[in-house]
Amino acid sequence: MTQPFDHSVARWRKSTFSGPDNECIEVADGVPGVLPVRDSKDPLGASLLFTPEAWAAFVAGVCAGEFGGE
Repeated sequence: MTQPFDHSVARWRKSTFSGPDNECIEVADGVPGVLPVRDSKDPLGASLLFTPEAWAAFVAGVCAGEFGGE
């Protein structure tokens, strides 16, 4: 069984594409088996946990323009 993710000890970092108002996501490094992601505007709110493979697929989709936007 996997241990619960402890948000209080996570090392969060903001996206390098963060805007001037810090409207971005943050990811936590060093959590075995998952990649935690949260909204930088709500650091005490919920986070999403992705497998490394799912996160890589999401990033590849964003880079390929699959989600619209700019």
